[in-house]
Amino acid sequence: MSEYNQYQQPLGDALPDWQPRPFPERVILKGQYCHLEPLQPAHAAALFQAHQTAGDSRSWTWLMREPEEDEAAFCAWVTSVCTLRDPIHFAVIDKQTALPVGSLSLMRIDEKNGVVEVGSVHFSPLLSRTPASTEAQWLLMRYVFDTLGYRRYEWKCNSLNEPSRQAALRLGFHYEGRFRQALVVKGHNRDTDWFSIIDSEWPAVDSALQRWLAADNFTADGKQRRSLASLRT
Repeated sequence: MSEYNQYQQPLGDALPDWQPRPFPERVILKGQYCHLEPLQPAHAAALFQAHQTAGDSRSWTWLMREPEEDEAAFCAWVTSVCTLRDPIHFAVIDKQTALPVGSLSLMRIDEKNGVVEVGSVHFSPLLSRTPASTEAQWLLMRYVFDTLGYRRYEWKCNSLNEPSRQAALRLGFHYEGRFRQALVVKGHNRDTDWFSIIDSEWPAVDSALQRWLAADNFTADGKQRRSLASLRT
């Protein structure tokens, strides 16, 4: 309930017990289909090869950088980002092969206000549209909300990136609006769409994700029995 000051101006909900949250660490997050590891140069070769299975570079269109020309250049990029304080990049490791098949990061980390963004999501064809791709997102969400106690988890994307917009909505993010002419990326205008999950919404999002990821939600050939959207209804 919003409080008011002596001038009867609304101040918002009181948070008398709020304390800045811990800064995210480079931790290993384990699931049943995959686990997340802090990105490191040892992942570079296999991760580069995983992205090569795409056959073309369309998955790079919405990223901030162009695709590296060879494995050495990709390794150099991994080396340049793997020790940054923000963003913190994670490799997604397929449990069956023990190989990296994608990456994502926690970024724009604001521990004072308990806000963080998931970004730099780049999944290879070996990961996209698999249970592991959803689990990778859930593992990071669970770490942010349940372990660190953050209040807000953000997702931002190019407004023209329809796959990213649909992924955010499928996972349970709420669309908040469009920041027009927010960036210039690769010589083109970018309007940025904002999505979020807040801590009061997390229990319902978490429950639906866990039910979707459960082994009994999949047929013997790996097809889902119920969609994630239907489990949130």
